[in-house]
Amino acid sequence: MTQGFVPPPYPYDRLDAFKGVASKFDGGVIDLSVGDPCDPPSAAVIAALSSSNLERGYPPSIGIEPLRAAVRSWMQRTFDIDIPLAQIAAAVGSKEFVVTTPQWMKLRTPSRDTVLFPAVSYPSYAMGATLSGCRPVAVPMTPTGGLDLSKISADDAKRALMIWMNSPSNPTGALDDMEAVVDWGRANNVPVFSDECYVEFTWQGKPTTALQYGTQGVIALHSLSKRSNLAGLRVAFYAGDADIVHYLKEVRKHVGMMVPGPAQAAGVVALNDDDSVKMQADIYRRRLQRTASVLSKWSGRNIELPAGGFYLWFDATDGWEFAERLATEGGALVSPGDFYGAGGSNNVRVAVVQPDARIELMAQRLGVA
Repeated sequence: MTQGFVPPPYPYDRLDAFKGVASKFDGGVIDLSVGDPCDPPSAAVIAALSSSNLERGYPPSIGIEPLRAAVRSWMQRTFDIDIPLAQIAAAVGSKEFVVTTPQWMKLRTPSRDTVLFPAVSYPSYAMGATLSGCRPVAVPMTPTGGLDLSKISADDAKRALMIWMNSPSNPTGALDDMEAVVDWGRANNVPVFSDECYVEFTWQGKPTTALQYGTQGVIALHSLSKRSNLAGLRVAFYAGDADIVHYLKEVRKHVGMMVPGPAQAAGVVALNDDDSVKMQADIYRRRLQRTASVLSKWSGRNIELPAGGFYLWFDATDGWEFAERLATEGGALVSPGDFYGAGGSNNVRVAVVQPDARIELMAQRLGVA
């Protein structure tokens, strides 16, 4: 009997052994492995969540009009572009969209079977391709951390349903050449899906979206999980190419992909609150600087700050060995780089998503002033 698909171990479950080691410290585990925000959302967001009166009825799959209008206004303020409401729709968190979209795109274009994505990246790009019955094809990276488009074979380009771009990157924090990726997609008739969930934590230059180069053949994906500390609400949105957005909206309507109404109401308030996001960005920048300083002094390595995002990504020679040593000596968990593809096996990702006091506790344990 032929064996069907067997889900691989979830990456972060592989850290369980280190959790046991780190938990022995007074004060417990300092978890810097998962990008799970620790700071509170604004009081106005919580108030909107608790008083929306939208919990009784089924919410529209595309998102309530106030949410889509807030998205449109946010994109105007942030990127100086105007995307029509008809080309904006809600998603139940960005991960859901990443993992489910390949199967919908495969139904749309059954003659194609390949999903292209960065070789060092969020593992859900590859998993989404696998779960849709497609070929996951990792695109090698340039020295600066972007997609090396010259390494995509003509056959893979011809078979590609879509290409994922992630800028700022999870895990590396690198910024991609969005215009080059969009141009490649149009030249090869391959839709570009641009994951921009960390865009408001861009440290080098201004926040950029692929939609600044036009909407034709381009979908941008955004989330409130990181920028507004709302990972538990599962509010995301996608925008761009009119035909693709319309197609995805209709398919997702049949599947019942609906962001809960109260979460959408909270999302409206969050998207209209630029000040809280700027304050959060300052917090992450400070934590990145402090954590990089602590780990550099402790490990003897020069750990540089990222171009974007709230992760430190650096060469540790052996990612698992570094993670085990940090758990043993500092009671802290970090992610070995092979979680993000074979190209990251020497690396480590550190998510600065613990309060300042917890980062200082790690410094104290490691004997770093």
